[in-house]
Amino acid sequence: MSRQKMPNLELWGADMDIEHEDIKYDIKDDKISAYLSKPADEGRHPGVVLIHEIFGLDGHIRNVADRLASEGYVVVAPDLFSSRQLSETLTPKSIGETMKFIMSMPVDKQRNEAYRMSELEKMDEGVRKAIIGAYDTLFVKRPTGLITEYLSYAVDYLKHLDSVNGKIGSVGFCFGGGMSINLACTGKTEASVIFYGENPDPIDKIKNVKGAVMGLYGGEDSRINSGVGELVRALISFKKGFIVKVYPGAHHAFFNDTRQAHFNKAAADDAWKMLLQFYRDNL
Repeated sequence: MSRQKMPNLELWGADMDIEHEDIKYDIKDDKISAYLSKPADEGRHPGVVLIHEIFGLDGHIRNVADRLASEGYVVVAPDLFSSRQLSETLTPKSIGETMKFIMSMPVDKQRNEAYRMSELEKMDEGVRKAIIGAYDTLFVKRPTGLITEYLSYAVDYLKHLDSVNGKIGSVGFCFGGGMSINLACTGKTEASVIFYGENPDPIDKIKNVKGAVMGLYGGEDSRINSGVGELVRALISFKKGFIVKVYPGAHHAFFNDTRQAHFNKAAADDAWKMLLQFYRDNL
């Protein structure tokens, strides 16, 4: 296990040395690859399941894991596409090509199947097949139940670590934000954070949430924000504790500082402070 003191800790208000390593944890009949980052001490700390964007487990998510570890959390960030069942179609290359293809289309035509297929026909056969396979898995079949199961096993993995005190939170971004609230709907987390993620389907799964929920959204993210009202109504209806904040002028993925087109430093800095306070209050 690699040990280091995080740079620029004064920016985050933390001074803990951390340890981190690539690990695998068991799921039913398979294993999931993951990144584990934790304080380098002998204490027991809350655990956090950190859930990546649609792009998979990348350097940005590893960095967020290290930042959380330096604040006193034991963090596991699963590579949710590393299982035998998903890894064949959801490779880094196929996901990258798929997202590049989607972003190349006008926003109002991204969900138009006829237009999408006509654009695909213009592409090289190998790239086209990779995109169709990844798109079908991610956006048509949408294996939400399967991925929620992978995340549930991540909670179990954390709870069996000597360094974890038994309390578990989650946080996810975009695709991962939606999966964070789906994990919360299993009742296995005490504090769950959604960064601009979609609602659980059906929404009444919210009744199974046991802990508190926080949702953080960009004001310019109209597609995702169209569901925030429904989420709030469900949380109120089922008497769940929650915080929701919308950042005016911020776009989707405003927290990701590796995607400068959408990164909003003021919103990201405030959201980080909100996340840490939320965890202090609930974990």
